[in-house]
Amino acid sequence: MEPLSVTAFTLVNALGLGCSASLQALREARSGLTHCDLPGIALDTWIGRVPDLESAPLPDGLQAFDCRNNRLANLTLQQDGFDREVERVRAGYGPERIGLFLGTSTSGLEHTEAAYRRRTLSGNEDLGDDLRFDQTHSNFSLGAFCRTRLGISGPTQVVSTACSSSAKVFATASRHLLSGLCDAAIVGGTDTLCSTTLHGFASLELLSPHPCQPWGRDRRGISLGEGAGFVLLERLPPSPSRPALLGYGESSDAHHISSPHPNGLGAALAMRAALDRAGLPPEAIDYLNLHATGTPANDRAEDRAIAQCFTRPPRASGTKGWTGHTLGAAGVTEAVICLLALKQGFLPANLNRGVQDPDLALDVLETGLEFSPQIVMTNAFGFGGTNASLVLGYPR
Repeated sequence: MEPLSVTAFTLVNALGLGCSASLQALREARSGLTHCDLPGIALDTWIGRVPDLESAPLPDGLQAFDCRNNRLANLTLQQDGFDREVERVRAGYGPERIGLFLGTSTSGLEHTEAAYRRRTLSGNEDLGDDLRFDQTHSNFSLGAFCRTRLGISGPTQVVSTACSSSAKVFATASRHLLSGLCDAAIVGGTDTLCSTTLHGFASLELLSPHPCQPWGRDRRGISLGEGAGFVLLERLPPSPSRPALLGYGESSDAHHISSPHPNGLGAALAMRAALDRAGLPPEAIDYLNLHATGTPANDRAEDRAIAQCFTRPPRASGTKGWTGHTLGAAGVTEAVICLLALKQGFLPANLNRGVQDPDLALDVLETGLEFSPQIVMTNAFGFGGTNASLVLGYPR
């Protein structure tokens, strides 16, 4: 495929606001996970909570969209000069030529939960005027808010395929750009913590009682987090100083509603497709950002998939020990971490692994590494066997 230039990117998560905060935490080996302190949730688990989100209101005129998820999206758009870059492409191409492709898992569900709790306490049947399905609850609420907030009117889609959501949007944007339906595309995703998600994963016995240990022998489950990220893609001539989306791969093995294919069938298909689309052999990958949720089955399946795709695996690490598993925002969170690796020459450690699991063939980075990769891959695998892999790097 034709490389698509990355001209801006930003992220917010439990490590802080903006790329600099995340990079500093990664360099300092400082996790963003804390013991769960969300009001009304008595679960013995750890979470990655975005600081000060409760005091980050929406701009004037956009209060109809006010919910935790849209607040996080708005806060993220303000970081790293991303707003200014959107203004630039909007002026250059026209608002109708800017596409918007976002991923989320629960969207504004936390806002709806609050409305039902309020109704229970008050004894009233009314859920309140601030609960507006289209603007504060539905998955497309995120797309509608960001489109309005950014003043763009091109093709807009919100993808909800569990944990692969905000990786798959890179593929969706690529198809729109390369078919001429838009000239620039904003891709990304936002997901926020809520009671339904936490208790849902608890019912599946997938929550870890301590900070998650991706790829570790003693891993017991995930640590949920919240986060958001955005990336701006443009069809520009390749530049040795500007990273690009080089390839993507998608698959759906549909092995089980909540368990991965035990041999990583779909994951391997996605990785191979991303390499093929990029026109690259496996040995071209300098760094692999693992999905690495910290559950026994998921890490084992991903390890099996990597063994099928790489004779000699690249340097690799999972980063959910830093941010928590941000679900619908995990794909873009880890894509931006890969972009930081490309731009800053630093590979993050696989935090909290503990004792190496002898059942996993792939070794991971236990400490951060000063290294300048040229081409990287990132994996995102979701419930129901929805898989996506991205190849990012400097075009050759």
